[in-house]
Amino acid sequence: VLLSSADSRETTTVIVTILVTSMIALAFSLITSRQREQLLVLATKDPLTGAGNRRGLDAKLTEVVNLFKRSGSPASLILIDLDHFKKVNDIHGHAVGDQILRSVTEIINLRIRVTDSLYRVGGEEFIVVLEGAGLDKAVHLAEQLRTLVDANELVPDHTVTISLGVAELKDGESANDWLHRADEALYRAKDAGRNSTSASG
Repeated sequence: VLLSSADSRETTTVIVTILVTSMIALAFSLITSRQREQLLVLATKDPLTGAGNRRGLDAKLTEVVNLFKRSGSPASLILIDLDHFKKVNDIHGHAVGDQILRSVTEIINLRIRVTDSLYRVGGEEFIVVLEGAGLDKAVHLAEQLRTLVDANELVPDHTVTISLGVAELKDGESANDWLHRADEALYRAKDAGRNSTSASG
């Protein structure tokens, strides 16, 4: 109605103003969306390795436990700890230690499935969440990871190894119960001399 009563110059001005305003609003929306995504990544990713962090793990475990309650779909955890990592840092320095953590992350990511999730939850401790995998498959994968890390010369003249604890989610378990059993299995692997895998049946 307004345009019909305006001359061509006023009509052009109104159209240009609307277009510019729309473009600015779109740009602002895209920037805001991108910043929100970046904040989400920062909140759920470990900055050194790119693996998920503890907050991301907690969200994933809640999701997996809830799915298990609804559908009974199997799920397993692999707890991974780098053996004698403090000694590596003491001898070679923290820069080398950081590179080892990145390298181990890469080795794990190259071997696990796209449906599996990797998290760094401590200085040298990682967790793999395997959805749709029972204990046998998880133990098999854990042994493959252990062998791959052992076979890679991550530090000259120093063998880097990992110990692993595996647990399958059971009926009635909470995420903390599940984690606790995997942690107990990890300690058994360490007690067995490290560079080994132990499972919680």
